[in-house]
Amino acid sequence: MIPVNVKVLDRPGPPDGPLEVKGVTAEKCYLHWSHPSHDGGASISHYIIEKRETSRLSWTVVEPKIQAISYKITKLLPGNEYIFRVTAVNKYGVGEPLESEPVVARNPFTTPSAPSTPEAGAITRDSIVLTWERPENDGGASIEGYVLEKRDKDGIRWTKCNKKRLTDLRFRCTGLNEGHSYEFRVSAENAAGVGKPSAPTQYIKACDATYPPGPINNPKVIDHSSTTVSLSWSRPIYDGGASITGYMVEVKDATDDEWLISTPYTGVQATNYTVKKLKENAEYNFRISAINCEGVGEYVELPGTVIAAEKTEAPEIELDADLRKMVNVRATATLRLFVTIKGKPEPEVRWSKADGTLNERAQIEVTTSYTMLVIENVDRFDTGKYVLTLENLSGSKSAFINVRVLDSPSAPTNLEVKDVKRSSVSLSWEPPLIDGGAKISHYIVEKREQKRMAFTSVYFFRVLAVNELGVGLPASTEAVKVSEAPLPPGKIVLVDVTRHTVTLSWEKPDHDGGSKITNYVVEMQPKGDDKWTVCSESKALEATIDGLTTGEEYSFRVTAVNDKGCSDPKPLACPVVVKDITVEPTFNLLFNTYSVKAGDDLKIDVPFKGRPQPEVSWKKDGHTLKQTTRVNVVNSKTSSKILIKDATKDDVGKYEITLTSSVGTNKAEISVIILDKPGPPSNIKVDEVSADFICLSWDPPSYDGGCQINNYVVEKRDTTTTTWQIVSATVARTSIKVTRLTQGKEYQFRIAAENRYGKSHSIDSAPVIAQYPFEPPGPPTNLHVASATKYGMLVEWGRPANDGGSPVTGYHVECKDQSSILWSKVSRGLIAENQFKMTGVEEGLLYQFRVYAENIAGIGPCTKPSEPVAARDPCQSPRNLRVTNITRTSVSLFWEKPEYDGGIKITGYIVERSELPNGRWLKCNFTNLQDTFYDVTGLTEDVQYDFHVIAKNSAEQLSSPSENTGPVTVKDDVDPPTITMEDKFRQLVVIKAGEIIKIDADISGRPLPVVSWSKDGKEIDTKARCEITSTNFATTLIVRDTIRRDSGQYALTLHNVGGTRSEDPQFLPSPPAKPKIVDSTKTTVTLSWNKPLFDGGAPVTGYRVEYRKSLDDEWFVGVQNTKNTEFTVVGLTPGMEYVFVVKSINKIGASEPSPESDRQVAKEKEEEPVFEISNDMRKTLIVKDGSSFTLTVPFKGKPIPNVTWTKPDVDLRVRGVIDTTDTFTSITLEKATRNDSGKYTVTLSNVAGTASLTLSVRVLDSPGPPVRVEVKDVTKTSWHNKDFY
Repeated sequence: MIPVNVKVLDRPGPPDGPLEVKGVTAEKCYLHWSHPSHDGGASISHYIIEKRETSRLSWTVVEPKIQAISYKITKLLPGNEYIFRVTAVNKYGVGEPLESEPVVARNPFTTPSAPSTPEAGAITRDSIVLTWERPENDGGASIEGYVLEKRDKDGIRWTKCNKKRLTDLRFRCTGLNEGHSYEFRVSAENAAGVGKPSAPTQYIKACDATYPPGPINNPKVIDHSSTTVSLSWSRPIYDGGASITGYMVEVKDATDDEWLISTPYTGVQATNYTVKKLKENAEYNFRISAINCEGVGEYVELPGTVIAAEKTEAPEIELDADLRKMVNVRATATLRLFVTIKGKPEPEVRWSKADGTLNERAQIEVTTSYTMLVIENVDRFDTGKYVLTLENLSGSKSAFINVRVLDSPSAPTNLEVKDVKRSSVSLSWEPPLIDGGAKISHYIVEKREQKRMAFTSVYFFRVLAVNELGVGLPASTEAVKVSEAPLPPGKIVLVDVTRHTVTLSWEKPDHDGGSKITNYVVEMQPKGDDKWTVCSESKALEATIDGLTTGEEYSFRVTAVNDKGCSDPKPLACPVVVKDITVEPTFNLLFNTYSVKAGDDLKIDVPFKGRPQPEVSWKKDGHTLKQTTRVNVVNSKTSSKILIKDATKDDVGKYEITLTSSVGTNKAEISVIILDKPGPPSNIKVDEVSADFICLSWDPPSYDGGCQINNYVVEKRDTTTTTWQIVSATVARTSIKVTRLTQGKEYQFRIAAENRYGKSHSIDSAPVIAQYPFEPPGPPTNLHVASATKYGMLVEWGRPANDGGSPVTGYHVECKDQSSILWSKVSRGLIAENQFKMTGVEEGLLYQFRVYAENIAGIGPCTKPSEPVAARDPCQSPRNLRVTNITRTSVSLFWEKPEYDGGIKITGYIVERSELPNGRWLKCNFTNLQDTFYDVTGLTEDVQYDFHVIAKNSAEQLSSPSENTGPVTVKDDVDPPTITMEDKFRQLVVIKAGEIIKIDADISGRPLPVVSWSKDGKEIDTKARCEITSTNFATTLIVRDTIRRDSGQYALTLHNVGGTRSEDPQFLPSPPAKPKIVDSTKTTVTLSWNKPLFDGGAPVTGYRVEYRKSLDDEWFVGVQNTKNTEFTVVGLTPGMEYVFVVKSINKIGASEPSPESDRQVAKEKEEEPVFEISNDMRKTLIVKDGSSFTLTVPFKGKPIPNVTWTKPDVDLRVRGVIDTTDTFTSITLEKATRNDSGKYTVTLSNVAGTASLTLSVRVLDSPGPPVRVEVKDVTKTSWHNKDFY
């Protein structure tokens, strides 16, 4: 028996309830629910949230796809009652909904009461300012703003005055129509909405109130003269509600009572005015008034009288605060001293400098109100105290301004030279008079030699002071001479010796003693004599001593002389024998190579020596140098010179000088380079020619101009024109690829070399035609139709035998109906491969094809047309050839028809056999065989054969042979039953509810076995939904319209005389469903999971839990094997995020991992406090007077919430006994009375939230006494009480 586990996949069940509705307001609320306990065998993909008003029957989708288990619902209609429902969805469909209790959308607070009636103020023609007081009741929520409304007396609608929400208790309403009357009201607004409006104001008219203006302000006399008085004033504070149009000034004589208007009757616009034509030294009174459209305002009279006399003021100088301090200005900047001055009459202004004369560059500007001293490009000498003096008839005034120019210091003073020694000099000085505005940091001492020699005895010294702004001016000394007797001369050399003379030369002394060498004294001493005699005095470094005796030996020495004395003598190293000597000619070449720019003069100087005097000859490039007017040779006893004027490139070459004397011959070679533009390149070659490019190369110029060739300039021209175009002017190599040519045109090129001295002449190439150097390819080979169907054909061909000299880039295919003469192209573009699949053929027609090859040169000739091929599917091979029976002389075969017959009916089959191992295929049937089975007879016992079958249709088309049966031994045989089943049936098979279960198995056995199917150990009978179909080689079980109870283990059993095949296979179990996170702490996470749907045929012995960090790929084992379906993983890193999987384990091994859990951070789990009470507990608890009662409330929450019991006006901690644990809280009250009736509120709170629950208790007791009993009406026989409660 083979068990097959079936799990029916269905849509999920409803989410776990209850569906909680929290945080309800007039426009929103919050929904909370739990995942469904039954997920239908697949993970929940999302939830659908719907709502409906209780007054309606239709549901409205709020959110079609949400994966969380809570949701905020908005846009509710205030006051409406709603019901909400949530539906879970998995990949198999939408589950059943979970509905909430009815909920009314309303706020826990109300709108505020009305504010006070607005009061108006500051009324103008287009605006009114309104103020009001806050409402007495804010409705339980803070006031968020106010809405101010107005209504025109002529209108009926109230309109808003404010566009934005008002938060102040005052508002200026603008945009009113002048002359219209308005009433106003105001409403307060909180979270519940806008409250009732206030009572409206009386009608208020928008208009400006106009009156004559108020008095002007601050009148005063600003100036006066013998005939005028100047007045000034300020605008009135109150303009009377209309703009000021002018001001009126009136004047009267102090001895008179009549006021005269001095201004025009319309007034003056300015706030100042000069009254003219007054009498000199007369006293006057003045008054001023403002004017608007309503008339003249209140007068303001100037206090006292004003005398019309010339105003005299003593000079005054107003120095800014900056000028009272030290004025610092950097050198080269501009100094500006701006001083405000006063005085009447206008004072005379004088600027001076206290410690010297004023700089000639100073510019002085003077006006009636200020004076300014400007000195541009100031330097250190502009530092000092500047004095400003003002003087007029009323007196004089002086002020000074200290100016410091920030510059380097001036020169030090009193520089003196003291204690002059041969190797040192002492200097002393005093600080500079001007330090440049900064402290002297140090001094620099410099010296200068009188002459530019290595050593000198005359020096000049100077000292410079340094501050932070730089180095100052120098103070210099007179020439200081430091000298002594010189050192001896340097090395003495014997220059020449003859029969009567000796020529000596020597070097200067290392030190001349600080004074110029005036001359040198040469002394000699004959051999055997102790006395030195002066033989020569010379100012030069060479001397010839003559009058010597031939053959005599002499010693020589030289002494240097300056104005301080003589040096020690320097002797010649060896004595000299006076005689004629011979010296082989030698050169003292200064340079081996000379370079000169073309057009410049060249001088080649070759010093030489030799005794006797050698003869000099010159050659150039192996030929005797010809002297011309441009090339000259000048010889002396010690040198030979070549002078070349206006050098050209013809002067380039190797110059050879030869010295010849009786002693010997010597030669030297000198290279001459003339720097000029190079010669032209040579030998232009065409390396490659194509249709759009030509590759050129050339040889460098033979003459490079004496320097490196920088680049080559390549030009081209079409031979039909004379215009040259530059191809490139920066070619660094001696080759180029010229592109963008036009195919078929003839081109000529020219090339010039260029160095830093210029460009050479160009060299032209021969004309070249831009064309391909190859031909189109030949026709492709071996064209044939590889395969054909009724939908298309596959055409194949070989490469052309000749590609024309260029690779084939592609092919073109054409086709035609055999009966047509027109060829049509079937390939859109170039075909890169050697085959083409043609579609869109017409079934049954015969098609022919031909192919062209193409290379870069073009398209070649086509192939010959292919053989005609019909567009028809081929007949396929027979299928599933099997051996059904074997005897000692025969083999029974069975097969199935081909899946496709080529569109034509199959008319028969051909059976062939081959005797193994090397036999030929022989036909077994010689008549037409139309059945799909055949008994092959006449076989030899114990011989192995192989068989195959070929199908034939009515078009006489034969299929390819079927697959071979494989070796078959001819003998009587019994095979026990065997079962072959797909691997998927050996594992858990999962299907959706309503689908079909179909289990196929291949069977074999000789004789054919008996087939039976069972489920969970019970044999399956064929009925309405179950169907069993069996053939000789296969059996199939089909269960239609599956339901949940069709899940289970299905088994197949085979039986024949060879035995019974009844297997009970065991497999790996299926994994559990996705694990759920139950709890978490900082270092642990608790998981739970359900058992697997399929145990693999063996009991599940345990589970393995693995986990990994969400950002890593490495898995860790939390527990190797646990029998529980819940486990706590420990040792986690606080704050790190993890995912978890679970594997089922049976005796075969561990299953595949379950789906990964939701990501979980290792932290203390936070859960809002929740009461776990039933609806019965919410009912009112009825208690008899005097008895005890206990209210017990279970709850949950993380962290464990704090619990508080409250009852209005009662301290329950005193009245009752409160007991609280981690999971419940209770309160017990002994001897209940009527005062214990009421509502008891228990509140839970933790960091995740707060929850409250109210429980009602009613204590049954006799009623209390009435209160406030009053007698209302009394008669002789009765009384009537007013009321009581």
